[in-house]
Amino acid sequence: MKWMTRAGLLLATTMLLVAPLAAIARQAEPVAKAAQAPPVPLLWKVSGAQGSAVYLLGSFHMLKPTDYPVSADVDAAFSASRRLLFELSPEEMGSPQLATQMLQAALRRDGRQLKDDLDDATWQQLQAWAADNNMPVERLAGLKPWFVGLTISIAQMARQGLDPQSGLDRHLMERAAKAGKPTDGLESAAAQISMLDGMSVEEQRQLLREALEQADEGDAQSRRLHDAWRRGDDGVLWRDMAAQMKRQYPELYRRINVERNDAWLPLLQPWLQQGQGDTLVVVGALHLLGSDGVVEKLRARGYKVERICSACKPAKR
Repeated sequence: MKWMTRAGLLLATTMLLVAPLAAIARQAEPVAKAAQAPPVPLLWKVSGAQGSAVYLLGSFHMLKPTDYPVSADVDAAFSASRRLLFELSPEEMGSPQLATQMLQAALRRDGRQLKDDLDDATWQQLQAWAADNNMPVERLAGLKPWFVGLTISIAQMARQGLDPQSGLDRHLMERAAKAGKPTDGLESAAAQISMLDGMSVEEQRQLLREALEQADEGDAQSRRLHDAWRRGDDGVLWRDMAAQMKRQYPELYRRINVERNDAWLPLLQPWLQQGQGDTLVVVGALHLLGSDGVVEKLRARGYKVERICSACKPAKR
């Protein structure tokens, strides 16, 4: 599974910074007809002290208008919650400075060019992609590989009609604002940008190389993963993306996923104390999956955790 599919969720569903990049993506596909049923949510309830719970909802940060409405389970968790937490606060998500911050971090200041960081085969692939997408490769020469790789991946997703303005995070941010519910972020935009910009040159090469390979292969795999998210199929999402990334690129996986999950735990646990009421936490889906995910990490700390899924088939005994 290549970068676009793996990081299409592990970044484009863990990175709310897709919004600035999507502005340079291709025109989205025409909107398809409305879905038959709401997506099956990746939703867990973590029970703390009496009267307090944290709902963990796995997001896809780029969606289609036809991915709405949300399920009754999500509506119920939203209604029960006193507050909502996201990766970034709505204030930072809506900041006009966000795109500028990201671009400033992506600009080369070391006297080198993008080509200097790439092997000949990757450079030739990038030139071909730029020609196919009517983007002069000279416009990319002064940028770092991580930014170029993300741009390619997000452009590919946008071609399928996926849009950050329709992402689950933004949808619930708007609902929270209308309902007067407090919101906050688990990390800052500066921290997210630093995580990307702190990648080693080799990690950045991997990101760009796999983005290009996936762009060459087409959209079938990324469509499959969007469909898996709609079905609430945590097994497919974990097996086909995070598990492979963990095995093939352990340091990149640790940086993007594990370190951030670990940093969020001490921020979530106070909301499980008595008297806090319920809290809805909306983060990229893969942050919740597998043994490194927030769900299992909280279970390991002794909390009762259950999946909330009215549409799921009962497990066979």
